[in-house]
Amino acid sequence: MKNLKLKLARMEKDLSQTELAKQVGVTRQTIGMVEAGDYNPTLNLCIQICKSLDKTLDDLFWEEDSG
Repeated sequence: MKNLKLKLARMEKDLSQTELAKQVGVTRQTIGMVEAGDYNPTLNLCIQICKSLDKTLDDLFWEEDSG
């Protein structure tokens, strides 16, 4: 499932995938795969992303029940 919340939060901060990747210590491809839903990031990476974007884990990674 695509992580549109992450992409929107990154865009709100006016960060490219490359810039966010540099801040959290991964490659741009990793950020792209997380946003595309093709990569399940570690908890540590999730926390680093949240800190960089001033968001909580719930803000970016919690999926609402759709039922």
